[in-house]
Amino acid sequence: MNEPSPPGPLDRYVRQMRYSPIGEEGQRRLLDSRVLICGCGALGSVLANTLARAGVGHLRIVDRDFLELNNLQRQVLYDEQDVEAGIPKAIAAQNRLRRINSQIEIEAFVADVAPANIAGLLEGVDLLLDGTDNFETRFLLNDASLKFRIPWVYGGCVGAEGQTMTILPGETPCLRCLLQDAPPPGSTATCDSAGIVAPIINVIASFQACEALKILAGHREAISRTLNLIEMWDNRLKQINLDGLLAAGGCPGCRGEEYPWLDGQRGSQTAVLCGRNSVQLSFPGRESLSLEMLARQLEGVGRVTSNRYLLRLAVDDYLLTVFPDGRAIIGGTEDVAEARSLYARYIGN
Repeated sequence: MNEPSPPGPLDRYVRQMRYSPIGEEGQRRLLDSRVLICGCGALGSVLANTLARAGVGHLRIVDRDFLELNNLQRQVLYDEQDVEAGIPKAIAAQNRLRRINSQIEIEAFVADVAPANIAGLLEGVDLLLDGTDNFETRFLLNDASLKFRIPWVYGGCVGAEGQTMTILPGETPCLRCLLQDAPPPGSTATCDSAGIVAPIINVIASFQACEALKILAGHREAISRTLNLIEMWDNRLKQINLDGLLAAGGCPGCRGEEYPWLDGQRGSQTAVLCGRNSVQLSFPGRESLSLEMLARQLEGVGRVTSNRYLLRLAVDDYLLTVFPDGRAIIGGTEDVAEARSLYARYIGN
């Protein structure tokens, strides 16, 4: 009796290859592709899950945050054990994705995407995907996409509404063509003020992922060239033609004249985190911290827990989460000045 032959490298993708626009050639292109996913929360976890299963050969995931119980409502890669383990999202995502598809390479970076590190994160990458939750980072991604000529797919959701847009530098309008500048704080709804339902996350991220498959499989002609808006509760779908924006020629980014977010002229080193009652503080260029030494210094100050990725200090009504690069998320306040004061008091200047 003949033994069954071992599965080949493409066997798991056979249903996908039967879709003629992809086929075997497109699948091999996917396996040779490298993608950077910025943010692995709601949108990012769906993106990473979908592309890992589709056989994108190299996923580079970067996320600045750790897991909380309320993430599980919409962030599909994680479970209660991940929350209890107290590990960053990027690491939990890497662990899960390696169990989903052991044939592909998965890199995880626990970091905030910033002008200082975006070029390194994009090195060798074919496509950039937006899983972020703020416009400062999106405008940075847009600048980097234009300067390095790397396609990216924007996505955003709040409430039951989402939107997405695909940017091919030099071929389609970019985010600055559409918005000119990041909306000022308080001018748009957030997940804290308007909430969020999981189905819109899955729809928008799936649209982004399909755009990614088109580009990576060699079918750039098939991408959506509109701004796509979907409101699921009231059943509204809208596509806005953007052809006139690029033709107008008014965008200094598309003209290659300036990249203020990438150059560090715009943006801040602090961020009030959406729906978290927390402030993130970043310190580019700071020397790395020894979490072990910091844990000893904080003994008796409050309740300290730590692992190789982060240290947490619970004191009074605050929760300080500190990372090896000195970055911190100060929970219990949305006041930046208060967050900085707490950091200086317990961590140091």
